[in-house]
Amino acid sequence: MTLIEEKPEHTDPWDLPELRDTGVPWSALDTRGKVLRVFVSLGKLVLLLGLLYMFICSLDILSSAFQLVGGKAAGDIFQDNSVLSNPLAGLVIGVLVTLLVQSSSTSSSIVVSMVSSGLLTVQVAVPIIMGTNIGTSVTNTLVAMTQAGDRSTFRRAFAGATVHDFFNWLSVMVLLPLEVATGYLYVVTKLIIDSFKIQSGEAPDLLNVITDVLTKSIIELDESVINGIATGDPEARNRSLIKRWCQTFTNTTLMNVTVPGPENCTSPSLCWVDGNYTFTLKNVSETYNIKKCKHLFVDVNLPDLAVGLILLALSLLVLCSCLILIVKLLNSMLKGQVAAVIKKILNTDFPFPFGWVTGYIAILVGAGMTFIVQSSSVFTSAITPLVGIGVISIERAYPLSLGSNIGTTTTAILAAMASPGETLANALQIALVHFLFNISGIILWYPIPFTRIPIRLAKNLGNITASYRWFAAVYIICCFFLLPLFIFSLSLAGWQVLVGVGVPLIVMFIIIIVINVLQKWKPGCLPVVLRSWDFLPLWAYSLAPWDKVVGVITAKCCCCCKCCQVTVDNEAHTENESVENNKKSHTEVYDNPAMSESVNLPVVWCSLSAGKVNNVLVNK
Repeated sequence: MTLIEEKPEHTDPWDLPELRDTGVPWSALDTRGKVLRVFVSLGKLVLLLGLLYMFICSLDILSSAFQLVGGKAAGDIFQDNSVLSNPLAGLVIGVLVTLLVQSSSTSSSIVVSMVSSGLLTVQVAVPIIMGTNIGTSVTNTLVAMTQAGDRSTFRRAFAGATVHDFFNWLSVMVLLPLEVATGYLYVVTKLIIDSFKIQSGEAPDLLNVITDVLTKSIIELDESVINGIATGDPEARNRSLIKRWCQTFTNTTLMNVTVPGPENCTSPSLCWVDGNYTFTLKNVSETYNIKKCKHLFVDVNLPDLAVGLILLALSLLVLCSCLILIVKLLNSMLKGQVAAVIKKILNTDFPFPFGWVTGYIAILVGAGMTFIVQSSSVFTSAITPLVGIGVISIERAYPLSLGSNIGTTTTAILAAMASPGETLANALQIALVHFLFNISGIILWYPIPFTRIPIRLAKNLGNITASYRWFAAVYIICCFFLLPLFIFSLSLAGWQVLVGVGVPLIVMFIIIIVINVLQKWKPGCLPVVLRSWDFLPLWAYSLAPWDKVVGVITAKCCCCCKCCQVTVDNEAHTENESVENNKKSHTEVYDNPAMSESVNLPVVWCSLSAGKVNNVLVNK
């Protein structure tokens, strides 16, 4: 439902701020000052590149940490094929698994392995691929949370991050029913695969060549373990995800082996019986370890969960630190004419009548940059702070995010083309499904300005989170955890329950949207009662009462922390006083033998009054 509208401000909060130069102008500097400023600027640029490198590496380590913590659970989730046959359940599983492993590439590779092994069909895998597209967009939303200190910066940063979320959710809401009804993604990609005889090759590494030097010295994972669990390999469950041996050799030999009976022979011609024993010829593989890995955790005797939690804490610490330093550094660098030039290049459209071309060039730039960094999460997380400080407008961040969706699918296509011959067709078709899904979404939500609904939704959410910053956490928890789990639970209950519960909720949601639109544009078409939501209690259409509740809960939590500290301090003070009094009583006992009463000590507790902590002393 709509929230209570605040009084309009004199200035548009979405206008890009002026990054003023408060330093000494260049013309006022002497030769020594100019040389010093050049060296300082070069040093800042080198430091910025170093922080970006650490930021990208920390995202990679974060993905590895999530795989160690939840990778085997992700494999177990994929193993239930009866659940995956439900399109909604497949969509939600794609979201949840990508949240667990923090990598759409890993989720897609698991799907490719299952399709290649015959556990899944491509039609069943299509909704899962849609879900991975949603799950991977949570990273930049979490990055935006680090800028919650300033309201205007947080408004822009959170809107710039969630515009990607809204695009993915809206695309799924339209294209998933269309795919279930017609199967057009499967049919089109199948025609493409059958029309072109594509040979397997080698996928380029690009940025991974640079980042692997650091990330592989910290941790290396054996992703075949997750694939093995998903495909039902019983041995994979007992193996560690941490790679111990980086170079192995597998020797396959045709040997005579005993089997329980003739029905277990590899072929009737290769089967013979000798007394109570049945023999057959069978290929037996034996793996030899040649070269051990050199990362930090290769000889650590800790379970995967413990290593994952350690890496999770460290990577989040490095990620947040790098992000804060990058924002501070960009604020110091992007001043005066430098900021004016950058903002003009990024946000200015081409002159009429070619202004419409600018957005499509931004899509190509986003696709190219994502192809270079090999990750849409890295690219969108990098532009989120730029949107927050006002260098990039949300109108320009939107096509850049759409381009990142295209860029990550082109990376997946190249990776699929590097697959072995027996899995090439399935891997390539799934990558093309992902590509066509994003292209279809762009056609739906970008060419016509009126259809750019994700921008308007993101701005509305940005305004809400700027006023009620706690709502950002509520949004992330509801959209990426509670809503998928709710849909998944309904899917497990069967189609009857799903339709019986889901359809009334969807109808009610549509009615509320229609009433909101009519209230804003055509209130005369509505009955008098429905021209506003005033007939409902305030908490049902406004966040203000909930904000008070959150404020009270926060105050009580802070009070409890302060009370604990006050109690500890006073207990220590009381103990010191009791010790001194005991010493004094021992020295005076000879002067006053009748003194046998215990010393009265003050009792201290905390009370909450008018939001302040009061110490109350009561003598027993």
